[in-house]
Amino acid sequence: MRKAGIIGGSGFIGSHITQQFLENGFEVKVSTTDISKQEKYEHLMELKHADHLYISELNVENKSQLKEFVKDCDIVVHGGTPFQLDFKDAKSELFDPTIKGTENFLQVISETPTVEKVVLIASVAAWNTNFPLPADGKLPSDTYSETDSPFMSDESHPYAQAKFIANQTINDFIDKHPNLDFEITSVSPVMVMGNSLSNREDSTSTGLQFLFKNKMAPNPFIQMFYDNDVDFAIVNVKDVAEGVYKAATISGLHGKNYLLSSETYPVSDVSLMLNNQDPKHQAKKIYQNQMAERELGLMFQSVKKTLSQCFN
Repeated sequence: MRKAGIIGGSGFIGSHITQQFLENGFEVKVSTTDISKQEKYEHLMELKHADHLYISELNVENKSQLKEFVKDCDIVVHGGTPFQLDFKDAKSELFDPTIKGTENFLQVISETPTVEKVVLIASVAAWNTNFPLPADGKLPSDTYSETDSPFMSDESHPYAQAKFIANQTINDFIDKHPNLDFEITSVSPVMVMGNSLSNREDSTSTGLQFLFKNKMAPNPFIQMFYDNDVDFAIVNVKDVAEGVYKAATISGLHGKNYLLSSETYPVSDVSLMLNNQDPKHQAKKIYQNQMAERELGLMFQSVKKTLSQCFN
């Protein structure tokens, strides 16, 4: 039986990825930052084929723990960087675990002979740290694809900056190591929404769904979305999980980074659809998904269908 290690495999996106690998006949090792907090991962025990599931404690900034986690894996998925909008110290809460964690991960993987494929869950911020706002010099109607030059601003949210720098770290590693024994592929989802497999209350993604459904703004950053009726590109969490699985099991994708996106709607329409009402605007495709459709074989679900699943 082949083994997949999923760093961050009990989170909102990670749980769906864990489910994908279990249902496709893999042994799956999932990381948790604190194994004593069973409420973080107990929902995974309810999945089909959970008898092939193993939980291991891991801090991505700890190289010895990383080595132990990946040592017997054929495939490793790294989705263990923090997604949080509120923070006290950007360096310790966002930049260090995201950037140093990525550096440590790449070094450890390069010293692990069993690993054949690595998939890193990047972010739309790898292409535009201003997301969901347009990059400087672009109009809200301008599109983005994998052929565009990535944009980063020091004024963007620290989470987005950290994800951008981590993606550049990956690209630099690939450039400096042209003869690796394993493939590295990245996926960059836009705003991920859909049904959660757990009842965890610490998910930023499900928290945003709740805020948009109820038109709540706990801080000026979220209030800005309503004030400007910001256009939001959305992708279904199940499509992201399938994209990760395909990227991990299709060979010949080394060095590629796939945008994962369905459609774009203004936040006012997102709120309507989360309340089972019809949107007032036509869907747009700001972040292009043709490369993922063509090379990963993905068929992206509509945003309307995705939002209908969020609280079911």
